[in-house]
Amino acid sequence: MANSIKFNSHTAVIGGKILDEAQKALIMIHGRGGNATDIVSLADHLQVADYALLAPQAPDNSWYPFSFMAKASYNEPWLSSSLQIVKDLVEEIKCRSIAAENIYLLGFSQGACLTLEFAARNATKYGGIVAFTGGLIGDKIYSENYKGDFNKTPIFIGSSNPDPHVPAERVIESAAILQNMNANVTEKLYNGMGHTISKEEIDLANQLIFPS
Repeated sequence: MANSIKFNSHTAVIGGKILDEAQKALIMIHGRGGNATDIVSLADHLQVADYALLAPQAPDNSWYPFSFMAKASYNEPWLSSSLQIVKDLVEEIKCRSIAAENIYLLGFSQGACLTLEFAARNATKYGGIVAFTGGLIGDKIYSENYKGDFNKTPIFIGSSNPDPHVPAERVIESAAILQNMNANVTEKLYNGMGHTISKEEIDLANQLIFPS
């Protein structure tokens, strides 16, 4: 059974360095139907040997019930609850003397959408953000929800063109919003990649976000 920690009645699978001994922490957010243990295993392909790894587990393996492109109200109260889970985990990490600028966020698919939505609603100087196939959440972009300054936080968003769940247009639009919030955004669309994480994306994430 994977090791885990409790924070505000939630559970996160942990890996990598011991949190109280680490100088950097990576929050990894799984996709719909996935789980925390699965997403932590992705770290085997990333240059994060010195990071504490923490992956919250979604109730019933889903962060919200409908498409991320559905009307925002359709995904409530689950979306707000999921955003709070991420926020609580960030605060737990900060309590272990790791500043926001040394906290990294990564997600795949539904988890990538949640990652970007959380970051945009709580923009500050993070260590870096990776979204494998995702965009900001809602039937349209609700820019009034987004505040703060990323202060040059590096962000990588990769996605297939086309993708069955994430339109390329939303990826591009999301990247522009984050760039306008003072993030250093690299957005890349891969023709016909499919709904997956490619080696090319992992290599670019290592280069941009987790350089050795």
